[in-house]
Amino acid sequence: MSSSLTHLLRILRWGRTLARYGALQGIERDPLTPPFARRIVKLARFGLRQPAEPDYAAALEQLGPAAIKFGQALATRPDLVGEKAAHNLFALQDSLPPAPFPLIRKAIEQALEAPLESLFSQFDETPVGAASIAQVHRAVTTEGREVAVKVLRPGIEETFAEALETYEWAAAHLEAHAGDEVRRLRPKTVIAHFRQWTRRELDLQREAASASELKENMVAEAGFYVPEIDWRRTARRVLTLEWLDGIKLSKRDLLLEAGHDPRALANILVKAFLRQAVIDGFFHADLHQGNLFALPDGRLAAIDFGIMGRIDRRARRWLAEILYGLITGNYGRVADIHFEAQYVPPHHNAEEFATALRAVGEPIRGLPVKDISVGRMLEGLFSITRDFDMPTQPHLLLLQKTMVMEEGVATFLDPDINMWESAEPFLREWIRSELGPEAALADRLVQWKRSLEKLPDLIDRIDHYYPAPGGAPPELPELEVDVRQLPRAGWRDLLVALLGAGVGAAALYFLG
Repeated sequence: MSSSLTHLLRILRWGRTLARYGALQGIERDPLTPPFARRIVKLARFGLRQPAEPDYAAALEQLGPAAIKFGQALATRPDLVGEKAAHNLFALQDSLPPAPFPLIRKAIEQALEAPLESLFSQFDETPVGAASIAQVHRAVTTEGREVAVKVLRPGIEETFAEALETYEWAAAHLEAHAGDEVRRLRPKTVIAHFRQWTRRELDLQREAASASELKENMVAEAGFYVPEIDWRRTARRVLTLEWLDGIKLSKRDLLLEAGHDPRALANILVKAFLRQAVIDGFFHADLHQGNLFALPDGRLAAIDFGIMGRIDRRARRWLAEILYGLITGNYGRVADIHFEAQYVPPHHNAEEFATALRAVGEPIRGLPVKDISVGRMLEGLFSITRDFDMPTQPHLLLLQKTMVMEEGVATFLDPDINMWESAEPFLREWIRSELGPEAALADRLVQWKRSLEKLPDLIDRIDHYYPAPGGAPPELPELEVDVRQLPRAGWRDLLVALLGAGVGAAALYFLG
């Protein structure tokens, strides 16, 4: 465990880099910034000339892998960093110079416990991509299959552990010394979830399991493809999966040259995301253009399954009803769900909350995404969270991030797409099947079945604590005696008793 001095020196070093890019200006000017944090910012920027426009993405890229990942998480939180900063953070490329191949070769052979030549007949030493956590190499297995081999960067776990320890220290001090507004945003909880996300990303065997689960779930969505996992060549630090010959969605010109229909790809993406989030409750939470490929047959394929989100069935029903209510203008029902889910403290009024939602929702209903001011919409939504004292919902952070990212990709493919109209038929059908009378009866039958299954165990436990009478004869009745508490003896009573006993003993001795 590092000392407070170590954390402060580390923060000052990071702060120096951030200040060079003007990335600390917002923190220093924000009236909600605690005085101790403002002092650290002033110390970090002392003697530096700051640019007029901050470049948060460039600053975090300079700080390395952990900062890049943290910046990507902050990009989903305009309520924490502001809309302009969040927009800039979405530019983080997650790309770094590759690690030397001898280190990568050693990591593969240690993880898979075999020489590289016994696993692959060909292995390209130059990676096709080098991200903050891992890099990917193209290879051919000894069986002749083309594969992509993802390998964790050497020493990456230690790098993240060091950074996360300081993030947690800073978040704890922020909550302790800041006001109610900062505490409402729950920085400690945000960092705890960030630690959980990165821990999952640093286990490639778990990533392989996530890909396998998602592939099973998406069988019904023929237009969305998940590559096969090579389990023999997969371990905690190495992931081997099927090579995909496709075009990244970020290369729109190449997509058009190859004859792909961007509008069709956008609709596949929207349907695939809704199926994952609403029906299965298990979704790919990193759906940016670099992780999505258009295959030659028109299907959409995804890679990089390190960040996955999960939502339970009750939260999925709430989510579907909220989205459908916003689409159809049923703001009263949306407000009721927020109160049922306890997203809004009970001392507020549901009708007032519905009116606030209407003020945000009505101006954007029926408009294509290109005509919607996302900044104005987000400003309205985050104003609502402040006005109604709504705490951050950590279990929805990944979903919020993915929805914003997925909307951005779909809009890039088809600027005229209307996300609400694309989602409405899907949500309407799902709500009918999930919330209709048949679904209610099915849920009740499941509850009854589970209750009946508990009965045998319940009877056994009752029998254990209340056994049946045995074969012994009944016990004889006993006389009821009124037991009263004897008077408490004092020291004088005790002395008298001892003297009396002594006199009696002496008399018996002499008379005997």
